[in-house]
Amino acid sequence: QVHLVESGGGSVQAGGSLRLSCTASGDSLSRYCMAWFRQAPGKEREGVAASLNTRNTNYAASLSDRFTISRDDAKNTVYLQMNNLKPDDAAMYYCAARPTVGHCIISADFNYWGQGTQVTVSS
Repeated sequence: QVHLVESGGGSVQAGGSLRLSCTASGDSLSRYCMAWFRQAPGKEREGVAASLNTRNTNYAASLSDRFTISRDDAKNTVYLQMNNLKPDDAAMYYCAARPTVGHCIISADFNYWGQGTQVTVSS
């Protein structure tokens, strides 16, 4: 079973950037499809991006021009680079993992979740 811990959240002004990290323990990240999700107060959880490997990624269409998912399996870490942040991007961001069976897309079911890291964007 994999354990996930997110970091890198914080407060930023609109137009700024943040890089979130998710470090896995208990198993090798290479065995998993990894993804980022977010949830703002009063809103449903939303898939942001998923990554099977460096070549196989999947994004929410509205975010693909500003957000980039990447992973370093040697460090057991997946990242989310967020650029040109907007107030609507403010949310709790969660890292998630699922075994590499089936499609690695944000609409898939994910088995393991981190506790989340908060992102605040001021206008």
